[in-house]
Amino acid sequence: MSKNAFFVALILAASGLVSPPIALLGGLIYGFTVAHPFHVESKRLAKFLLQASVVALGFGMNLHQILQAGRSGFLYTAASITAAMLLGLGLGYLIHVGKKSAFLISAGTAICGGSAIAAVGPIANASEEEMAVSLGAVFILNSVALFLFPVIGYAFHMTQSQFGLWAALAIHDTSSVVGATAKYGATALAVGTTIKLARALWIVPLSLLTAVTLKSKARIHWPWFILLFCLAALLNTLLPAFAPTFGIDFRDKGRVLVASAAACRSFSGTAWR
Repeated sequence: MSKNAFFVALILAASGLVSPPIALLGGLIYGFTVAHPFHVESKRLAKFLLQASVVALGFGMNLHQILQAGRSGFLYTAASITAAMLLGLGLGYLIHVGKKSAFLISAGTAICGGSAIAAVGPIANASEEEMAVSLGAVFILNSVALFLFPVIGYAFHMTQSQFGLWAALAIHDTSSVVGATAKYGATALAVGTTIKLARALWIVPLSLLTAVTLKSKARIHWPWFILLFCLAALLNTLLPAFAPTFGIDFRDKGRVLVASAAACRSFSGTAWR
């Protein structure tokens, strides 16, 4: 029964008939109520779908706009990451959260949610329990933000550029940023995705700093899919004749993949198992 439910829900998410927030909600309900029959496979599939969706979205964007958005958001990103890390570690100390858990939650909040936690966790030699607690905290906040942020944006009459910047800086996971900004508008999606990916690149220096500080020899994972995203945007920029096809087909495919990734990520039960 659980296998049939999984495949039916995954097909619905991949069909494009279900939005990322609804797919995520369905996955959360599934993860809380049903034992997952494909826990490991679903986790791998979610990672691939998320990265593929980001690359597909790149075909619908102009490289010049990406570079401009990246430059304008760099200072905001650097300041927010520094503030989030310091504040998270400070709060962890005050409320007596374990050092590794506080560090992982702070890294996930500051940079790129579950991706950052998955990158620095092995380097920090975090236990499975510490990883699960950290992923659970960040993932639940992502779920709330995916539903709540567009409502707040409309309530405060934010422009699409303002909402894209805010979502990229305040929401943890890339999938949730893409889902929230796609619901708000095409410009919000472009700004939010670009700044979020620029923010995700900070995984590398944080991993290196963690490895040096703790003298760890664990492997550092490089976010190569961000390079593919830039190459996709470059193709869209250099081949303007194909821009209408890229903009419609690939951006829509990217949104569909985001919905599938959201479902798989919550189905996998990473946050609560």
